[in-house]
Amino acid sequence: MMENFTTNSFMLQLEGLKVTKVSMYPVFFFFLLSYLFIMVANAGIAVLVLVDKNLHQPMYLLFCNLPVNDILGNSIMLPRLLVDILQPPSERLISYYECVVQAFTTHMFGTTSHTVLMIMAFDRYVAICNPLRYAAIMTNRMVLKLTVSAWGVALVLVGVLLGLTVRLNRCRTLIMNPYCDNASMFKLSCESVLINNIYGLSFTVVLLTASIGSIVLTYTKITVVCLTSKNKSLNSKALTTCSTHLFMYLIMLFSGFIVIFLHRFPQYSDHRKMCAILFHIIPGSLNPIIYGVQSKEICRSLAKLFRSKSVVSQF
Repeated sequence: MMENFTTNSFMLQLEGLKVTKVSMYPVFFFFLLSYLFIMVANAGIAVLVLVDKNLHQPMYLLFCNLPVNDILGNSIMLPRLLVDILQPPSERLISYYECVVQAFTTHMFGTTSHTVLMIMAFDRYVAICNPLRYAAIMTNRMVLKLTVSAWGVALVLVGVLLGLTVRLNRCRTLIMNPYCDNASMFKLSCESVLINNIYGLSFTVVLLTASIGSIVLTYTKITVVCLTSKNKSLNSKALTTCSTHLFMYLIMLFSGFIVIFLHRFPQYSDHRKMCAILFHIIPGSLNPIIYGVQSKEICRSLAKLFRSKSVVSQF
């Protein structure tokens, strides 16, 4: 594929996914069904938590950030991807402004996934290691502060990341990815991208160190409390809620590491592109299922909702 060398072109070309005519429609319908499920399941869980007063607890209010993040992260990227799958490669065009928005939401999704799971880990730590002071610590004000911090930190980190890329002049027009992200955008420039690489690496190291460090520290302390405590109900509750949270974290971390790992092997670029898309789809699909099934309160709330609907339908 030939690249056009033009200065600061406002129309860019997406490389997209390489799909054959045979696999085009199966891939399209897989992504379409995944997108619809992510939207319905996450919106349903978020609305359920907001509507049911029994779920107005810090644990569920903090969890609400994940469905919101999954909806925002997938609503910009997946619809555009669905359109591009049905287009020939030469017609996969995107405006520069749309590309910036897509890159911003993509990186916000990845960063906020970490920061939200970090504040959820703090909530579990207080609930299990300091249960008598839980209500005093995890007030509505604290929940709001943690939520604003999770989104605010992500906004600043990603804002600087994209700001450093937007300042660059562009001499290429081909985005070597199925969707726009920071790396594929600064590769359009013929200027030095040393600062972008340094900040991008620092950004990743700081985020992963803080994320993994806080999870390891939190769960080490929770494990010590559970091992030294003879309270069986506390240990059972801790095991249920913490295993759910930890499982969601490991899915998100594993999905992200596969993409980073495959970046080192250009011969697997097609696999990397598919994994980058699945990084959005898999956590977004599994989060509402895992949390919904594991949480007795959410299951009870859903059962109550369906019972009330069946009663109404009988009349």
